Amino acid sequence: MPVVVSLQVARPATYVHHGPNDGNESAWTTAFFKTPVAGPVRVGQLGLAGDEQADQENHGGPDKAVLAYSADHYAYWRPHLGLPDMPRGGFGENLTISGIAETTVCIGDTWRAGTVVFQVTQPRQPCWKMSRRWQIADLARQVIANGKSGWYLRVLAAGELSPDMPIELIARPHPNWPVARASDLMHHRKDDLASAAELAALPELSAAWKASLVSRIAKRRTGQ
Repeated sequence: MPVVVSLQVARPATYVHHGPNDGNESAWTTAFFKTPVAGPVRVGQLGLAGDEQADQENHGGPDKAVLAYSADHYAYWRPHLGLPDMPRGGFGENLTISGIAETTVCIGDTWRAGTVVFQVTQPRQPCWKMSRRWQIADLARQVIANGKSGWYLRVLAAGELSPDMPIELIARPHPNWPVARASDLMHHRKDDLASAAELAALPELSAAWKASLVSRIAKRRTGQ
């Protein structure tokens, strides 16, 4: 059974150091630098208490209230990136979960952990802040390529979470749509309009991904 290994939160803060592609120092604001909390932590419709987003246009909201990431991926990333001390939360996630990954999590999955009920809404789409956090210019591209992205959750029932809580799968309406397949479709199989329409029709899919897929289908069909 999957287990919540650790919980991480952060509020936006401003940092000054150069990006991975240049030597110029510049200020940037982010809540990517998550730090662990012992719990119990209150989880509501907009996420964990003490957690916020700097870019509220692209992050946060009910469809992306909580970011989950597989604890099992760190065994790959630490040696691959030469970061042996990379901590949990290093990919900006709120929940680091063992025994689960993008190939075994499906869109629409409903989980219970303690009194909290979550629902999987979409794969995480890595942005430039991941690369800048670790000073690795192509890190976001690596994540897109290998699919070790993490996934977002909406909160169906509020409650409290603590580390070491088991996660129970209570519903799986779309077993043919693991997060890995959805991510592959979004980033690599852009001409597969039939699958795009199928994914867009899933009621549990986030509104942002629905809109993106519907727009893709419309553009491809009109030759744009």
